[in-house]
Amino acid sequence: MREHAPIWISGLLLALSGCEAGSRSGSEAAAGDWPAYGRTADEQHYSPLDQINAETAPRLGLVWSHDLPVGMSATQPIEQSGVVYITTGHSDVTALDAKSGRRQWIWESNARQLAGDKLRQGYGARGLAYYEGRIFVGTHDGRLVALDAATGEPVWTAQTVAKGDNAYISGAPRAFDGKVIIGFGGADGGGVRGYVSCYDSRTGKLLWKFYIVPGNPATATDETTKAVSSSWRGQWWKSGGGGTAWNAIVYDPELKRFYIGTGNGYPYNQKLRSPGGGDNLYLSSIVAVDAETGKYVWHYQINPGEQWDYKATQDITLATLDIHGRPRKVLMQAPTNGFFYVLDRETGKLISAKPYTKVTWASKIDLITGRPVENPGARFEKGLFEMWPTIAGGHNWPPQSFSPKTKLVYIPTINRGMFIGDEGLDLTTQTRKGYPNNINVGMGITGNFEPSLAGQGSFLLAWDPITQKARWKVPMPGFWPAGTMVTGGNLVFQGQMDNKFRAYDAVSGNPVWSYDTRAPIVAAAISYSVEGRQYITVLTGNGGSSGGYHGVMEQQFKIDYRSQARRVLTFALDGKKALPPALAAPPKIRPVDPGYRANPALERQGAGYYALACGTCHGSGGAAAGTAPDLRISLATQSEETFLAIVREGVLMPQGMPRFQDMPENWVLAIRQYLRARGQALPPTTRSGDG
Repeated sequence: MREHAPIWISGLLLALSGCEAGSRSGSEAAAGDWPAYGRTADEQHYSPLDQINAETAPRLGLVWSHDLPVGMSATQPIEQSGVVYITTGHSDVTALDAKSGRRQWIWESNARQLAGDKLRQGYGARGLAYYEGRIFVGTHDGRLVALDAATGEPVWTAQTVAKGDNAYISGAPRAFDGKVIIGFGGADGGGVRGYVSCYDSRTGKLLWKFYIVPGNPATATDETTKAVSSSWRGQWWKSGGGGTAWNAIVYDPELKRFYIGTGNGYPYNQKLRSPGGGDNLYLSSIVAVDAETGKYVWHYQINPGEQWDYKATQDITLATLDIHGRPRKVLMQAPTNGFFYVLDRETGKLISAKPYTKVTWASKIDLITGRPVENPGARFEKGLFEMWPTIAGGHNWPPQSFSPKTKLVYIPTINRGMFIGDEGLDLTTQTRKGYPNNINVGMGITGNFEPSLAGQGSFLLAWDPITQKARWKVPMPGFWPAGTMVTGGNLVFQGQMDNKFRAYDAVSGNPVWSYDTRAPIVAAAISYSVEGRQYITVLTGNGGSSGGYHGVMEQQFKIDYRSQARRVLTFALDGKKALPPALAAPPKIRPVDPGYRANPALERQGAGYYALACGTCHGSGGAAAGTAPDLRISLATQSEETFLAIVREGVLMPQGMPRFQDMPENWVLAIRQYLRARGQALPPTTRSGDG
């Protein structure tokens, strides 16, 4: 399972680096290292290194590559003292020599075997943390694990969530000043009440837990329940309430606080979640808590009475900006709802908010009250509503970056609309009349991504947080732009769905360098220095949940689950290595299925069940874009017995396919019929443009 480089050497180096890290505040990083998700506590995703700049960038070349197995690879690496660490698949961790790419060790999480029903949610971890000689990783089954950075051996393990619920970990831990904090996802599955947990980084002892939404006021005694139950109605605790913090958690070393970006409610539709309304705190909020005690300090709610799967789980960036002639300690975020927010992080007071992409659900954010001014129809009172941004947001989890040199934020931005509402949906039985092409019926809303809406696309946006205006933007291919990283050389690095890794001038947006990676990129890059040489490392491979975009990307970019190249790529000046040619995606040809007989009624039924249970990983219509196998081909022609064994008995759980033992057999067979129909709709032979 594990390979060891000269362990005594790497162990000595890492032990020394751990001493160095211990002598620092824990919130900083050496200029040449990238030990945390955002590199430093402020989460700016900024490297001060400038050896690679607009003048030297044309000399950039590949130094080494490391092939990865099939599975999730849309993750950001970290680096410390000449070792690159990555997490792929369902939370496995690998250590690579930063100069050569040679593997030093690998730790296997066994999360697929341990996760059980949690495998139904999400598709892998997105980041790691290094602190004082240890690597911290959250596993899909809900463990927080501390590994010895030199050997990969576990030091301690904490189970952060219950084993039988829908909660799972997909985000990066944050480790600073003797503490490691972690949240989790799962609010889209029901039965989950969001919270974050803080542990002693040396021992794994739980220090405190902060609940994001209230529990049952009759029995729960935590601070949140006492403070905000009045902002809820009904019996929300029976479905959990949601509010999970699965991505954005930032440490403020100056004020000794954590800022937590919280998620959507469950169910989405407030009529079900909190009948009678209310703000539903602390959903879709930024909450400041004391780092020592976990006690509440302040909050700012992005979307009171959250209704649209809008969330504040996107990156939170800390900085000091000159606003109206005086320096302000600020917190910046571009959440999914399409507005860019600047808050005073000492008080939580809103400084400014403006739309960074097309927004139709609100006309503005009132700077006096801090609340959005919602547009008529946004809460579905007039039927289906044309909503911009979609539930995937104007900015999702791929990280933004901020340059203290240019004072600009670089946002991977989505500009896309959809129709959403509860029209035709029986909120009691959770069924919808007509063709069940839903987002997710079980959450009380329904709707469709609408490809015919004009002006849709994505772009790299350079946003001025002081003037709240775009400085420049560059169109991106597809609808899922990768995370960004900016450097002291005034370069912004970003990968693309069309197999390009590019560097742009951070001031003008002009392209200065491009490389054909032979595979799509979703992850953000990092930069570090070893023995005076600056490196850039990024992972290739499409992965993670990308909402309703799977089928679109599969068709546009010919992304295939099996054949796409998942690699760690590392670049430096005068690199001379070359990648092998890209593998051609196997043609999507109609499978041989002589026993298929059309049954339109059963197929429509199966489409609805598929959307509920399968679409997160396998994409719309069974056509995944690299996240999971294409079910139109891989499963549709399996025998009824085999199909039931896979879906209900979990025979493929070691490969990452979850078990749905509680799914009625008639549902499973309806899904099989739907997938068989989708397979028979493929062309019988390869034609130009088929894929």
